[in-house]
Amino acid sequence: MSANPEIELDPALFTATVTSLAHSFGDNTRRKIYLYLRENPGATATELARHCDVHANVVRHHVERLTEGGYVTYDNVHKSTVGRPAKGYRVVDNNVAMEGSVRRDALLVALLEMALERLGPKAAESLAHDVGLEYGRGLGTTANASSHDSTVTVKSAMSSIAGLLTAHGFAARVEVGGTSQSVVSENCPFGSAAQHHPVLCAVDRGLIAGMLEGLGAKSTNVTLTSRARGDDTCRVTA
Repeated sequence: MSANPEIELDPALFTATVTSLAHSFGDNTRRKIYLYLRENPGATATELARHCDVHANVVRHHVERLTEGGYVTYDNVHKSTVGRPAKGYRVVDNNVAMEGSVRRDALLVALLEMALERLGPKAAESLAHDVGLEYGRGLGTTANASSHDSTVTVKSAMSSIAGLLTAHGFAARVEVGGTSQSVVSENCPFGSAAQHHPVLCAVDRGLIAGMLEGLGAKSTNVTLTSRARGDDTCRVTA
């Protein structure tokens, strides 16, 4: 038996663990949240939002991903004001190690990649689009129900969509050009999986078409460019 435990590490386990770490800490805001919590256990979403200079909803998205990965947990913090207790977040273990159990998200990525390979490009892209469409429709409908604006234009809808996508880890912004509006995403939550399987980009196309529909926009026709497919930007245009 080798004295160096890294030599004995199973290649599949190593790959899965690296994938998990990259998925959980590949985003700059997520890293800032985790490092802040190491030094400030019990911090709330409001405190984290102030520290990272982002909206609290963005913080909640990233903390949820860290919680799902097993890196962060929370306790209820009773407030002096009326309302539900706030969540005080803290890291599970100050030492994030390469060895140990395989995180759930790494297994899901492996499952997703194998499923896409077995489906084939055409069926996989159709599935990715339909999943995005259904999920986006739900997001848009929920956002529309809480909005007081009865007239939804494609332009205003795309602005709302950029905010919703950012809260889901896309780091999205709106660009207006002539008669079209585009949502440009600077971060891909799928990470390296999209590079290996560009059909996943169809999720973005379906997601935005679904949100346009859910928000009540008159047009839901969109076009897509993506870096995973060789384009300069990840952009959905309506």
